Amino acid sequence: MAGPLEQFKIKELGEIQLGSYDISFTNSSLFMVATVIIIAAFMLIGIRRQLMVPGRWQAMVELSFKFIEGLIDDTIGKEGRRYLPAIFTVFMFILVGNLLGMLPYSFTFTSHIIVTFVMAAVVFILVTILAIVKHGMHFFSFFVPPGAPLYMWPLLIPIEIISYLSRPISLSVRLFANMLAGHTLIKVIAGFIPVLGFFGVAPFALVIGLTGLEILIAFLQAYVFAILTCLYINDALHLH
Repeated sequence: MAGPLEQFKIKELGEIQLGSYDISFTNSSLFMVATVIIIAAFMLIGIRRQLMVPGRWQAMVELSFKFIEGLIDDTIGKEGRRYLPAIFTVFMFILVGNLLGMLPYSFTFTSHIIVTFVMAAVVFILVTILAIVKHGMHFFSFFVPPGAPLYMWPLLIPIEIISYLSRPISLSVRLFANMLAGHTLIKVIAGFIPVLGFFGVAPFALVIGLTGLEILIAFLQAYVFAILTCLYINDALHLH
């Protein structure tokens, strides 16, 4: 029986060499492409008719859109509407990727730190550029807590800088760790089912319960990533 970490192994599906760089197509790449196709199909099917009384697909698309729109209004305000396409894309990509990884014999690309870190780093860099473009040199006042006395600056400014630079790390590790731990736990417990025979009913029931919990976590982690992205954009627009 394969070990609990075997499910996270990157497997090469097609070798592609670009000079000295290996850019081979892998199972991770395959499920990322599948995620994009699923999201595109979901959106196109939902909006193709645009009825006054929406059907099921249209209703699901509209609910998804309104959910992120409400999230932006609550965290950024009306001026954050211009960033809705980017935040909606991030949310849907993570959500569908997480849910796709729940299928048997599938692959969860969000369980790899390199994937989640790249997404978090892109968000971090773009938000920082947005803040600098909007505020110029005044952006650096973000690292000075309002109302802090001058003699505390040498202590507080480095803390604020470290806290700011740790954003992509915390954002990526949170998603990666939750998906990795949940899938590993399910695999470990599922391994007891054939070993225990008749008494394997107990771990089987536990696996079903954990699977339901993992589906909830899949949504929750996409939501957390999206809301933190909104909060970072709000900081970039308004600073303190």
